[in-house]
Amino acid sequence: MMQTVKELQRHASPGGRPQPMAFHGETLWVGCWDTSRLYAIDTKTWSILDDVAVPGRPYGLASYGGAIRVVISSGEDDDRYFCQFIPGRGFDPESTTACPELTGSHLASDGRALYLTQMAYERILEFDADGSVAREIALPSRCAGIGFGAGAFYMISADEEFEDLRLATLDIQAGHPDLVPVAAMSAEARGLAFDGTAWWTCHREASEIASFTLT
Repeated sequence: MMQTVKELQRHASPGGRPQPMAFHGETLWVGCWDTSRLYAIDTKTWSILDDVAVPGRPYGLASYGGAIRVVISSGEDDDRYFCQFIPGRGFDPESTTACPELTGSHLASDGRALYLTQMAYERILEFDADGSVAREIALPSRCAGIGFGAGAFYMISADEEFEDLRLATLDIQAGHPDLVPVAAMSAEARGLAFDGTAWWTCHREASEIASFTLT
């Protein structure tokens, strides 16, 4: 049975079009396309705690291994790379590595592994702690965001025209998992993060960030 999205907060993005987001501790980190910067946000006061230049356009964020892993786009060919950012210390230039086939966007972690979506190859890649690909998971639709929360892997699914967005669960333990739609989402929704109680997403083209629960 489909649930309903109940919006809790909505705020202007601190740096134009936001897409990737992740909680690192209690702090929400958001990457913005218009400024190519990361912003640390206190969600209780909506105050900016930090902002850092990104060495490329940010496409994916995940808190993993005491740092924030970032997927960036670089160069005229829009090649994708992994970078490691440590709050208070900055980006580690030696951590930059190419994403497989130089493509990828949304990123999530369950604390044990990293997961990267690659829509061009219709798959999600799971990475071990050493950065090697552990397995491939079939991506059953186009994707506007992934995240872990409430004991499950969630995804914002979209049709081929990137319309009809749905929040859905996905059993990533299966090689070819089926989507289980949970609720309809705004057509602008990009990125997904869970703070332990509520979900967060970006309304990218409106340059807004919102939190919500399901009823």
